[in-house]
Amino acid sequence: MEGSVILLDFWPSSYGMRVRIALAEKGITYESKEENLGEKSPLLLEMNPVHKMIPVLIHNGKPICESHNILQYIDEVWHDKSPLLPSDPYERSQARFWADYVENKIYKIGKRVWKVKGEEQEAMKNEFIECLKRLEEELGEKPYFGGETLGFVDVVLVPITSWFYTFETFGNFSIEAECPKLISWVKRCLEIESISKSLPDPLKIYGFAKQLLFGVE
Repeated sequence: MEGSVILLDFWPSSYGMRVRIALAEKGITYESKEENLGEKSPLLLEMNPVHKMIPVLIHNGKPICESHNILQYIDEVWHDKSPLLPSDPYERSQARFWADYVENKIYKIGKRVWKVKGEEQEAMKNEFIECLKRLEEELGEKPYFGGETLGFVDVVLVPITSWFYTFETFGNFSIEAECPKLISWVKRCLEIESISKSLPDPLKIYGFAKQLLFGVE
Protein backbone atom coordinates (compact mmCIF):
# COMPACT_ATOMS: atom_id res chain seq x y z
CA MET A 1 0.00 0.00 0.00
CA GLU A 2 1.63 3.25 -1.12
CA GLY A 3 -0.40 5.62 1.01
CA SER A 4 0.17 9.33 0.50
CA VAL A 5 3.45 10.17 -1.28
CA ILE A 6 4.46 13.79 -1.88
CA LEU A 7 7.77 15.04 -3.28
CA LEU A 8 8.95 18.57 -2.58
CA ASP A 9 11.18 19.27 -5.56
CA PHE A 10 12.85 21.89 -7.78
CA TRP A 11 13.15 20.98 -11.45
CA PRO A 12 16.91 21.65 -12.08
CA SER A 13 17.99 19.93 -8.88
CA SER A 14 20.06 16.81 -9.56
CA TYR A 15 19.19 15.68 -6.04
CA GLY A 16 15.49 15.89 -6.82
CA MET A 17 16.04 14.06 -10.12
CA ARG A 18 17.45 11.11 -8.17
CA VAL A 19 14.23 10.74 -6.24
CA ARG A 20 12.09 11.14 -9.36
CA ILE A 21 14.00 8.31 -11.04
CA ALA A 22 13.70 6.01 -8.03
CA LEU A 23 9.96 6.61 -7.69
CA ALA A 24 9.49 6.01 -11.42
CA GLU A 25 11.56 2.82 -11.29
CA LYS A 26 9.39 1.54 -8.46
CA GLY A 27 6.18 2.60 -10.21
CA ILE A 28 5.13 4.76 -7.26
CA THR A 29 2.37 7.29 -7.80
CA TYR A 30 3.13 10.56 -6.06
CA GLU A 31 2.26 14.24 -5.97
CA SER A 32 5.06 16.61 -6.95
CA LYS A 33 5.17 20.06 -5.38
CA GLU A 34 7.58 22.47 -7.08
CA GLU A 35 9.40 24.71 -4.63
CA ASN A 36 10.60 28.28 -5.10
CA LEU A 37 13.92 28.22 -3.29
CA GLY A 38 13.98 31.99 -3.14
CA GLU A 39 10.76 31.94 -1.17
CA LYS A 40 10.50 28.56 0.52
CA SER A 41 7.05 27.27 1.28
CA PRO A 42 5.77 26.82 4.84
CA LEU A 43 5.44 23.10 4.04
CA LEU A 44 9.14 22.80 3.14
CA LEU A 45 10.19 24.70 6.28
CA GLU A 46 7.96 22.44 8.36
CA MET A 47 9.06 19.18 6.76
CA ASN A 48 12.80 19.98 6.66
CA PRO A 49 13.45 22.46 9.48
CA VAL A 50 17.13 21.46 9.76
CA HIS A 51 18.39 22.11 6.22
CA LYS A 52 15.32 23.79 4.70
CA MET A 53 16.21 22.26 1.32
CA ILE A 54 14.72 19.96 -1.27
CA PRO A 55 14.19 17.16 -2.00
CA VAL A 56 11.86 16.06 0.74
CA LEU A 57 9.75 12.93 0.43
CA ILE A 58 6.60 13.00 2.55
CA HIS A 59 5.20 9.50 3.03
CA ASN A 60 1.93 9.31 4.94
CA GLY A 61 2.66 12.68 6.48
CA LYS A 62 6.20 11.82 7.61
CA PRO A 63 9.18 13.61 6.01
CA ILE A 64 12.32 11.91 4.74
CA CYS A 65 15.16 14.32 3.85
CA GLU A 66 18.49 14.17 1.96
CA SER A 67 18.53 12.38 -1.39
CA HIS A 68 20.74 9.38 -0.46
CA ASN A 69 18.60 8.79 2.59
CA ILE A 70 15.41 9.12 0.52
CA LEU A 71 16.66 6.63 -2.08
CA GLN A 72 17.45 4.05 0.59
CA TYR A 73 14.07 4.64 2.22
CA ILE A 74 12.28 4.13 -1.09
CA ASP A 75 14.28 0.97 -1.74
CA GLU A 76 13.46 -0.46 1.68
CA VAL A 77 9.76 0.42 1.72
CA TRP A 78 9.10 -0.78 -1.84
CA HIS A 79 11.75 -3.51 -1.75
CA ASP A 80 9.82 -5.92 -3.98
CA LYS A 81 9.95 -3.55 -6.99
CA SER A 82 13.17 -2.98 -8.99
CA PRO A 83 15.68 -3.11 -6.10
CA LEU A 84 18.36 -0.42 -6.28
CA LEU A 85 20.75 -1.76 -3.65
CA PRO A 86 22.10 -5.33 -3.88
CA SER A 87 21.06 -7.87 -1.26
CA ASP A 88 24.64 -9.03 -0.63
CA PRO A 89 26.12 -7.00 2.28
CA TYR A 90 29.52 -6.55 0.62
CA GLU A 91 28.04 -5.46 -2.70
CA ARG A 92 25.73 -3.13 -0.83
CA SER A 93 28.70 -1.57 0.98
CA GLN A 94 30.45 -1.02 -2.36
CA ALA A 95 27.41 0.66 -3.86
CA ARG A 96 27.24 3.01 -0.90
CA PHE A 97 30.96 3.72 -1.17
CA TRP A 98 30.73 4.74 -4.83
CA ALA A 99 27.58 6.73 -4.22
CA ASP A 100 29.51 8.70 -1.58
CA TYR A 101 32.35 9.15 -4.08
CA VAL A 102 29.91 10.59 -6.60
CA GLU A 103 28.50 12.92 -3.95
CA ASN A 104 31.80 14.17 -2.57
CA LYS A 105 33.75 14.35 -5.82
CA ILE A 106 31.60 14.58 -8.94
CA TYR A 107 28.84 16.77 -7.54
CA LYS A 108 31.00 19.10 -5.46
CA ILE A 109 33.65 19.62 -8.15
CA GLY A 110 31.08 19.83 -10.95
CA LYS A 111 29.36 22.74 -9.26
CA ARG A 112 32.62 24.68 -9.30
CA VAL A 113 33.59 23.90 -12.91
CA TRP A 114 30.95 26.28 -14.31
CA LYS A 115 31.03 28.91 -11.57
CA VAL A 116 34.74 29.77 -11.43
CA LYS A 117 37.15 31.17 -14.01
CA GLY A 118 40.79 31.22 -15.03
CA GLU A 119 43.35 28.98 -13.36
CA GLU A 120 40.86 27.79 -10.76
CA GLN A 121 38.53 26.61 -13.50
CA GLU A 122 41.35 24.76 -15.25
CA ALA A 123 42.21 23.01 -12.00
CA MET A 124 38.57 22.09 -11.39
CA LYS A 125 38.17 20.76 -14.95
CA ASN A 126 41.23 18.56 -14.62
CA GLU A 127 40.11 17.20 -11.26
CA PHE A 128 36.59 16.64 -12.55
CA ILE A 129 37.82 14.65 -15.55
CA GLU A 130 40.13 12.56 -13.35
CA CYS A 131 37.21 11.68 -11.09
CA LEU A 132 35.06 10.74 -14.09
CA LYS A 133 37.87 8.52 -15.40
CA ARG A 134 37.99 6.79 -12.03
CA LEU A 135 34.29 6.08 -12.38
CA GLU A 136 34.91 4.69 -15.87
CA GLU A 137 37.35 2.24 -14.33
CA GLU A 138 34.76 1.18 -11.78
CA LEU A 139 32.12 0.77 -14.51
CA GLY A 140 34.48 -1.44 -16.49
CA GLU A 141 32.63 -3.54 -19.05
CA LYS A 142 29.36 -3.59 -17.11
CA PRO A 143 26.37 -1.94 -18.79
CA TYR A 144 25.48 -0.21 -15.52
CA PHE A 145 27.22 0.43 -12.23
CA GLY A 146 24.60 -1.88 -10.75
CA GLY A 147 25.66 -4.66 -13.14
CA GLU A 148 23.15 -5.86 -15.69
CA THR A 149 20.41 -3.62 -14.33
CA LEU A 150 20.13 -0.08 -13.07
CA GLY A 151 21.34 0.30 -9.49
CA PHE A 152 21.89 2.75 -6.66
CA VAL A 153 25.08 4.32 -8.05
CA ASP A 154 23.48 4.79 -11.47
CA VAL A 155 20.54 6.63 -9.94
CA VAL A 156 22.84 8.79 -7.81
CA LEU A 157 25.16 9.69 -10.71
CA VAL A 158 23.00 10.03 -13.82
CA PRO A 159 21.13 13.25 -12.86
CA ILE A 160 24.26 15.39 -12.96
CA THR A 161 24.80 14.37 -16.58
CA SER A 162 21.95 16.72 -17.48
CA TRP A 163 24.38 19.47 -16.38
CA PHE A 164 27.26 18.19 -18.54
CA TYR A 165 26.40 20.54 -21.43
CA THR A 166 26.56 23.49 -19.01
CA PHE A 167 29.90 22.35 -17.59
CA GLU A 168 31.34 21.86 -21.07
CA THR A 169 30.06 25.18 -22.44
CA PHE A 170 31.24 27.31 -19.52
CA GLY A 171 34.49 25.33 -19.19
CA ASN A 172 35.22 24.93 -22.91
CA PHE A 173 35.99 21.20 -22.83
CA SER A 174 34.45 17.90 -23.98
CA ILE A 175 33.59 15.18 -21.50
CA GLU A 176 32.97 12.68 -24.31
CA ALA A 177 36.48 13.25 -25.70
CA GLU A 178 37.96 12.45 -22.28
CA CYS A 179 35.50 9.81 -21.05
CA PRO A 180 33.79 8.10 -24.01
CA LYS A 181 32.84 5.01 -22.02
CA LEU A 182 31.02 7.12 -19.45
CA ILE A 183 29.09 8.97 -22.15
CA SER A 184 28.09 5.61 -23.64
CA TRP A 185 26.73 4.74 -20.21
CA VAL A 186 24.80 8.04 -20.14
CA LYS A 187 23.21 7.26 -23.53
CA ARG A 188 22.31 3.77 -22.32
CA CYS A 189 20.68 5.21 -19.22
CA LEU A 190 18.66 7.70 -21.26
CA GLU A 191 17.04 4.79 -23.08
CA ILE A 192 15.36 3.89 -19.77
CA GLU A 193 12.00 5.62 -19.47
CA SER A 194 12.28 6.34 -15.74
CA ILE A 195 15.44 8.33 -16.47
CA SER A 196 14.54 10.01 -19.76
CA LYS A 197 11.30 11.34 -18.26
CA SER A 198 12.96 12.49 -15.03
CA LEU A 199 15.86 14.51 -16.47
CA PRO A 200 15.27 17.97 -17.95
CA ASP A 201 16.60 19.09 -21.32
CA PRO A 202 20.32 20.03 -20.93
CA LEU A 203 19.65 23.25 -22.87
CA LYS A 204 17.01 24.22 -20.32
CA ILE A 205 19.55 23.57 -17.57
CA TYR A 206 22.05 25.77 -19.44
CA GLY A 207 19.51 28.59 -19.63
CA PHE A 208 18.89 28.28 -15.89
CA ALA A 209 22.64 28.40 -15.19
CA LYS A 210 23.09 31.50 -17.35
CA GLN A 211 20.29 33.20 -15.51
CA LEU A 212 21.91 32.37 -12.18
CA LEU A 213 25.31 33.73 -13.24
CA PHE A 214 24.36 36.64 -15.44
CA GLY A 215 20.68 37.30 -14.80
CA VAL A 216 19.82 36.58 -18.47
CA GLU A 217 17.71 33.93 -20.19
